[in-house]
Amino acid sequence: MAVLAQLEPKAVFHYFEEICGIPHESSDTQAISDYLVAFAKERNLYVRQDTLGNVIIKKPATSGYEDAPVVMLQGHMDMVCEKTDDKEIDFHTQGLDLVLEGNVIHADRTTLGGDDGIAVAFALAILDASDIPHPALEVVITVDEEIGMLGAAGITTEDLQASYMLNLDSEDEGQLLVGCAGGMTAVCHMPVCRETCDLKHPVSMQLSVDGLLGGHSGMEIIKQRANANKTLGRTLKAIQTAADIRLVLIDGGKKDNAIPRAAQAVFVVEAEAKDTVKQAVQTLQATISHEYQVSDPDVTLKIKECTEAVAQVMNRASGDAIIDALVLLPNGVQKMSDAMPGLVQTSLNLGILTMKEEEVQMGFSVRSSVGSEKNLLALQIRTLCEHLGGQYTESGAYPAWEYKQESKLRDVMVAVYEELYGGKPKLDVIHAGVECGLFMDKMKDLDCVSYGPQMYDIHTPNERLHVDSVQRTWEYTLEILKRLK
Repeated sequence: MAVLAQLEPKAVFHYFEEICGIPHESSDTQAISDYLVAFAKERNLYVRQDTLGNVIIKKPATSGYEDAPVVMLQGHMDMVCEKTDDKEIDFHTQGLDLVLEGNVIHADRTTLGGDDGIAVAFALAILDASDIPHPALEVVITVDEEIGMLGAAGITTEDLQASYMLNLDSEDEGQLLVGCAGGMTAVCHMPVCRETCDLKHPVSMQLSVDGLLGGHSGMEIIKQRANANKTLGRTLKAIQTAADIRLVLIDGGKKDNAIPRAAQAVFVVEAEAKDTVKQAVQTLQATISHEYQVSDPDVTLKIKECTEAVAQVMNRASGDAIIDALVLLPNGVQKMSDAMPGLVQTSLNLGILTMKEEEVQMGFSVRSSVGSEKNLLALQIRTLCEHLGGQYTESGAYPAWEYKQESKLRDVMVAVYEELYGGKPKLDVIHAGVECGLFMDKMKDLDCVSYGPQMYDIHTPNERLHVDSVQRTWEYTLEILKRLK
């Protein structure tokens, strides 16, 4: 039996549960894209699926709205897939295990994908309904938003005529987003050269960093939480200062837009230095626990001997360069906004630390509402990377969404909110990226607002969706469509 079958609005939760049953990790969205196309064809709606997998579905206006401006409902079909270490799941072949606890929906030890599956569910429920008054609709569901807004960057808009865009990709009920930072993905490629270990009595040891809270690298970066990749580099440097080590492997986060929660490394050290290494880790554990006692109270450094013998290690030069890069590369909040107190203006997140055959990749999500500051950060990463012998690449650049002084859509949404909720919404410009900026760059007169139901801890296995908030946001959305004549 469906887990969410008894929840209201039934259509929204029906489609949300269907979406959760289809694998749709970023870069693996063909199945969900094809599902959307089949949905449209079954209802004889206009549908276009481009080569990237983006899907556009159109529905004519209902009676009385034929002359109203066209409205776009927009969200993305991909999700960030994270899990706890004890959860067995293949995100490429399996759906999510949904859990309903009271007024909250979550997935069993994985991310939920409410970001942005709930937008897709809202759109499908509206497209499927026959009793909802609305202007002509253009539903635009993009791919790979979570890895650089690649779908929105690549989509063509020649068949779109929308004047208004409702972007359902926000997770704080009561907040209307009216601007956001621009961003890009930056990657350092550090070469790996291997050799036979030259230590006389080598012992392999595993270092792990665990227990961090992580979170969204845009929304949560202001909380100054510990970054597992950076913490791993700091700990390896402390060990390297105390003993002669040879790095064997290193691994950390896999998503540049998620603050990494865990990371690990294996290295080789002289047997007589084992206790020195353990003492260095123990000393740093006390320091880091003190520094992050509020933001990450459960941060843990663990060191243990490995039973497997290691034949090949990184040579000293490549291992040292990787450790130095982790220590020296910038991370976190770089500048706060002077114009909007409390808003992060510029930041970056070292979210990816992964080892390939001949290189270690360190990937960043770089964000700023000031283009020159974003470019300066990219230059700093490039310069340091190349100085340490690596190569630098960047991709997925997207523009900032600048606040508009005049917005009819915003005025309507504020008025409806005040009537339904009995208070004023919070108008906000955020540090996270939203696809509105890319669409406004392609459609110059587009009027956008982003909003959504209440979610918590997105991009982590603690992600939760508030049931009653979905109901309120649904009613809010229908009333907005009703007013946009």
